[in-house]
Amino acid sequence: MQLLPALSALRPQESALLSAAEVEAERIVALLRIAVALGLMLAMLLAVEAVRVIEEPHLRRQVGLAAATMLSYLAVGGLIYWAIGKQLFKPWMIWPAVFADCAFLLLNTFLSLVNTGVPGGALFAMPAVWMAPVVLAFGVLRLNPLRLALMLVLIGTGFAWMILWQPPEAAPDLAGRIRLTLDSPPNFIRLVMLCLAGGVLVVAAVRMRALLHRSIEEARQKANLTRYLPAQLAGRLAGGGLEALQEGRQQKMAILFIDIRGFTSWCEGREPQEVSRLITEFRTRVEDVAARTGGLIDKYIGDAAMVLFEGERAAARALECAEGLAAQMNDWRRAREQAGDTGLGVGVGVHWGEVFSGVTGTQNRLEYSVFGDTVNTAARLEQLTKMQGMQVVASADLLLAAGAEPAREGWISLPAEVLRGRSKGLALFGKAQE
Repeated sequence: MQLLPALSALRPQESALLSAAEVEAERIVALLRIAVALGLMLAMLLAVEAVRVIEEPHLRRQVGLAAATMLSYLAVGGLIYWAIGKQLFKPWMIWPAVFADCAFLLLNTFLSLVNTGVPGGALFAMPAVWMAPVVLAFGVLRLNPLRLALMLVLIGTGFAWMILWQPPEAAPDLAGRIRLTLDSPPNFIRLVMLCLAGGVLVVAAVRMRALLHRSIEEARQKANLTRYLPAQLAGRLAGGGLEALQEGRQQKMAILFIDIRGFTSWCEGREPQEVSRLITEFRTRVEDVAARTGGLIDKYIGDAAMVLFEGERAAARALECAEGLAAQMNDWRRAREQAGDTGLGVGVGVHWGEVFSGVTGTQNRLEYSVFGDTVNTAARLEQLTKMQGMQVVASADLLLAAGAEPAREGWISLPAEVLRGRSKGLALFGKAQE
């Protein structure tokens, strides 16, 4: 039920790719039309040769009718294949081709009934009916459920009408004529049609398997990208947004830095496995809090991490993340101390302002980066936590953008700092470690 909205939501580039794929599918269908027509004409010649002498006039007409139909079908397949090769075939022309497939089937079946003079109740004794699986297999190969549904409606409606059809005059020796349609030559034609339908479905299965393999490969590439890019960006990149990401943009963003205190001295004399385990525990907690607050982890720098916040409530979510990280790290510190390990503290700096953001590189090697004074300021606020004896230092700009009330929420006003690269002091607030 969600198919139509999904198709209507395709971007122009995706629509062009889909149209090209549908035309390519129609090229394969045209080739298969040619093969089916040639195969049926060969089978018909063998069947006629098996009978050797056709004395019944209606059988001669039936053979002539089938031959004319197959030659016309061969011509249609050849014409469409030529038009696609010359790039004259447009995607909208697939619809007339669908109608042509159904028209050939229904017309040939109805003329078979008229020629033999049998009532529509004997419809499925006509060998021409067995062309239906081949035509429907063409619909499967097109990978378009709307076109396949249309074919089902047309063929079903046409056959239903024929079942109710009665000839103007009852044919002489009606039972004998019906018996002839069930003889070995017509059954041989049915068998050939069934095999041809199976062959078309094999081609369709090969194409669908190739598409599935391509989808799996793209999913694998996207999974690999998440190892080097934030998951949100990997999704946008896999959706075809590399050019837009590479162009970059200026935007307001909250930047958060977190760093483990005393990590370098703690590492002295430690086994690599122990250091690796601690870093993993630290990053697991950072990722958990960042995910809950909608933060985008830009990068890890040893025992530090940089988290970005953009979009709706970005400043408020950054503030929630800073406070959540402080609480999470306090719990971690206490748990380590209770286990007899060294408890490590952290420093968190968070700032709000304008940055430049974008992806640099190619799909083989990409890096998402944010640049600007806001980033540098956030990093220096994290360093200020040591000097100010605070666990979290946030700029007044961030608190203002987040709509926070410092006095009521436990923030301590800090002396304004003139940070490197700035001419004016920056108003700051902090929270001490619990």
